[in-house]
Amino acid sequence: MATMVDVARSAGVSVATVSHVLNNTRTVRPTTRQAVLDAIDELGYTPNSLARSLVTARTRSIGLAVSAISNPYFTEILQGVEAGALEQGYSLLIADPHDDPEHERKVVQLLHERRVDGMIVAPSVHPGELIRYLGRHDVPTVFLDRLVDESAAPGFTFDQVCAENTEPVRHLVTHLAELGHKRIGLVGGLPGLSTTSERISGYRHGLAYAGLPFDERLVVSGSSEAEGAERATGDLLSLPVPPTALVTANNAMTIGALRALRERGLSVPDDVALCCFDDFSWADLFSPRLTAVSQPSKEIGGQAVRLLLERLASPGRPARTLRLPSAFVHRTSCGCPEKGPDS
Repeated sequence: MATMVDVARSAGVSVATVSHVLNNTRTVRPTTRQAVLDAIDELGYTPNSLARSLVTARTRSIGLAVSAISNPYFTEILQGVEAGALEQGYSLLIADPHDDPEHERKVVQLLHERRVDGMIVAPSVHPGELIRYLGRHDVPTVFLDRLVDESAAPGFTFDQVCAENTEPVRHLVTHLAELGHKRIGLVGGLPGLSTTSERISGYRHGLAYAGLPFDERLVVSGSSEAEGAERATGDLLSLPVPPTALVTANNAMTIGALRALRERGLSVPDDVALCCFDDFSWADLFSPRLTAVSQPSKEIGGQAVRLLLERLASPGRPARTLRLPSAFVHRTSCGCPEKGPDS
């Protein structure tokens, strides 16, 4: 089995130079770096990751804690995180907090005990215990999708990345209003999440922009999952004057809303127009095809990795929050002819 000494001898460099190439601990001339990489390839040298971690106090691993990994949105985020991590030579350890604050703190502790170099976390509604643990142990962390108010984590520096939420929902509401709808319902997410509050804010802005009154009875919570959305949509449809159009605030709740409509024999868009936040790969297979807001989920995952690695390289730099633009995907569930994206 080839050793680091063999690689150094083959490349005509010192063992220290080979170490710097492997660990990115010092700038090495491109020609020298390439000679080392060629020698590694030729000899089939495999670095001893465990020994390297003992020397550098780094394991080149990242902990990822996100709930509802089966959700297509979070699956794509996972793909973005994994691709970004592998590109930089990092492995990934994954845990599902199940949107439970106590379980969330436990799984993050387990990841930390595995000596990950940093964490990427989609926090729960009540992340206080999580934040206190991360802060107490000074764990480099990036929050994704769901933002945490800095007042909830005094003295702890964290980076965040998410998609735009408010303006895209405003766009959906004004689009439905332009089609003549005056009673537009919103099936919102889990109360307390930043995504939920921002999407409700976008809904209210859309009504105001269209000159429509806000009716609190038209805003219901689907708890960010299909079963809750099915019940919530049923409540909306049972109103004395039900909405003629719906906005669902994530892809799981879109499925629940469609079930409720089908159970009542209502068709989309003839009886009720429908627009949803979150596009997914099979949204255009529905009949009608779903008009949606598409989040840059893979890019969110990739940017989370980039922010985390920047934090590891410069622990004292100011915290950053990145908001990535979402796209309006115009199909036919809103009740009008299909158009191209961003139309």
